[in-house]
Amino acid sequence: MLPRVFALEPGRGFAERVAAALGVDRDPVEERVFEDGEVKIRALVNVRGADAVVVQSLDGGPAGAAHDRLLRVMFLIGSLKDAGARRVVGVFPYLAYARKDRRTKPQDPLSLRYLAQMLEAVGLDAVLALEVHDLPAFENAFRIPSVPLDTRRLFLDRARELVGGRPLVVVSPDPGGIKRAQLFAEMLEAEGVASRGLAVVEKRRSAGVVSGEMVVGEVKGATPLIVDDLTSSGGTLARSAAALVEAGAERPLVAVAHGVFNDEAEAKLAAAPIARLLVTDSIDPPRLTADDLAVLETVSCAELIAEAIRRVLAGGSIDALLGD
Repeated sequence: MLPRVFALEPGRGFAERVAAALGVDRDPVEERVFEDGEVKIRALVNVRGADAVVVQSLDGGPAGAAHDRLLRVMFLIGSLKDAGARRVVGVFPYLAYARKDRRTKPQDPLSLRYLAQMLEAVGLDAVLALEVHDLPAFENAFRIPSVPLDTRRLFLDRARELVGGRPLVVVSPDPGGIKRAQLFAEMLEAEGVASRGLAVVEKRRSAGVVSGEMVVGEVKGATPLIVDDLTSSGGTLARSAAALVEAGAERPLVAVAHGVFNDEAEAKLAAAPIARLLVTDSIDPPRLTADDLAVLETVSCAELIAEAIRRVLAGGSIDALLGD
């Protein structure tokens, strides 16, 4: 039986691309807002006995805060479960609150864990998320099956085209992303792409100010490929690109899963020495396009997510899909 696919507005365009890749149509959802600001969310089709898939990025976006979208998603999941859906799978290309996964100050919240508990409480049976901020934290937060998807396979072929036969070095823009960069470098090596291994750019944060220009690794004369899970202001990418060029590297390619792009991003990234910035379409609608930023290029993750949904529902291998 084919799954039923649901999404809120905004975000239905991406859900339609996922549904098309699954060979189904996106099913309609009513979102009613009352005079006092309360909402009612319900599917407009019968889901009894069916597998229901909710495809929704949980970014805040121009239409409202992330917690508003999260509440609406919870209402939709709970209503689908109450209406008799056999399984409800939550697919979150961008997962809100995933960056707050540990305590860094006294009395800090563990927001990712609380989010997981809320989704489980309304009946979610499995969760898929793309390029989560911290893999162990994501897997430990949920008590239901949790499927992390990464973007290495999405970006590898395009990066190979862009770099040609030039030597390539994979770069993490901060020490916390070294594991992500290492996995990308390993896949490049397995695919026969000439690589100089890894490099990392120093990153320090003090009183809310981010700094650091030191590059660790051999980058002189190489084409760097900066990989990261998201960019918001563009400051980290701009700082890293400048540091790499100063160290003798070519203008870097950048591959970032989530283009969150706040109001500062366009100016910062336009001024940065970046050759090409690859992002997925996980944020829908996009905050920036190639019309806004010439170096920007979108690589769709819809087919990857659709295939992951198939495998989760049918018991297939996610590792084989990701190339591990």
